[in-house]
Amino acid sequence: MTGPILKDAAGPERPLHAPVSRHLWMQNTRINRPDEPDVPVIVRGEGVHVWDEEGRRYLDGMSGLFTTQLGYGRQELADAAARQAKELSYFPLWTYAHPTAVELSQLLAALAPGDLNRVFFTSGGSESVESALKLCRHYFNLTGEPRRSKVISRHIAYHGSTMGALGLLGIPEMRAAFEPLPFRSLKVPNTNFYRAPVFADDLEAFGKWAADEIERTMLREGPETIAAVFLEPVQTSGGCFPPPPGYFERVRELCDEYGVLLVSDEIICAFGRLGEYYGSARFGYQPDIITIAKGLTSGYAPLGAMLVSDRIADEFVTRGATFTHGLTFAGHPVSCAVALANLDLFERDGILDHVRTQEKTFRTELESLLDLPIVGDVRGAGYLYAVELVKDKGSRLSFDADESDRLLTGYLSPALFEAGLICRADDRGDPVITLSPPLICGANEFRFIGQVLRDVLSDVWQRI
Repeated sequence: MTGPILKDAAGPERPLHAPVSRHLWMQNTRINRPDEPDVPVIVRGEGVHVWDEEGRRYLDGMSGLFTTQLGYGRQELADAAARQAKELSYFPLWTYAHPTAVELSQLLAALAPGDLNRVFFTSGGSESVESALKLCRHYFNLTGEPRRSKVISRHIAYHGSTMGALGLLGIPEMRAAFEPLPFRSLKVPNTNFYRAPVFADDLEAFGKWAADEIERTMLREGPETIAAVFLEPVQTSGGCFPPPPGYFERVRELCDEYGVLLVSDEIICAFGRLGEYYGSARFGYQPDIITIAKGLTSGYAPLGAMLVSDRIADEFVTRGATFTHGLTFAGHPVSCAVALANLDLFERDGILDHVRTQEKTFRTELESLLDLPIVGDVRGAGYLYAVELVKDKGSRLSFDADESDRLLTGYLSPALFEAGLICRADDRGDPVITLSPPLICGANEFRFIGQVLRDVLSDVWQRI
């Protein structure tokens, strides 16, 4: 794959890009061998679609990476970045502040539930989780409970890729290459009701059991050693597991009873993905810390944050303590300006109302696939759904590891892409297709998604 030629005064002519796999080390992607096809190169986006360098159009059913809430080509966001870059292109939030960070922190706190009035900026999601981990440790050291060093997270959960965040990771094969880790969290069951047949149709009983497993873990380890519980409103990794009724209410009770912090990891679930600014608001629970990133800027600039309750921050205030943690590009002036413009568009265009109104249409379209023998379950909330694939629907038998790899990597991913749909065929857990389209999608886009999935899944079933 070659492109236009660049003239280089210091050397010979060179292509605009050599084969991608020659120099660009992709994220979470196996490096191609020289004899393998090169990866696609996406060059342009507009609305809910992107185009590759060959001119082929795709509906982005993943919002980039759960990120481009308002779609591509939003001039207002590009203009906000350009204006800020001309006025103040960069300044750190160390000792000094700058206006866009001040204004954005006030807005994020105003939108947040309860007393989450302190905003600590980062550059992205993993940094937000890492910051929350460090804050939990610092907080309990500060308050005279240094034994509280353990954290709890769920099986198959993903909370980021930095070394601390890897400790929360509920996917053993993604941790193995980096072990020993600084710490590893205690793992509790997730809320995959489809794989909990012992509870039959009693979703509430299942939710109580899953929450009580957190208590059992606390008691087994010693509550005085537990610092925090890290949970997503809807656990994305493994296939979009929503919380059963009463689940988060019970978790909040447990955290209060045993003095444990509740961290709501909303890197994916905030900013409209579930029809609210914060995913915790969708399910009515009050976190002590919320981690955010991705949709905060609709992907037009890198930015993340953690929101912290007054109860935690006040300990630092009254003791005159400094949270000795910082990041060079945290709260970047340009990124904050983009985030402010992004949230203005959310209000102007009624994005949250749109997601709430259209959620049922999206779900109905996906649930229509349940008549296919390969589709076992459809689950999720808002604009975040997964379609679980099964080998036998009656017994809910899944594919084994080799079959799953051939199914997802060998066929489904390239077939869906070829059909014009970008989504995620994922086997971190049971094989699923994850969908997280831009929040501006409506009935027409949902019909397209449904038809592509029906055609491709029908074809793969005939093949296997």
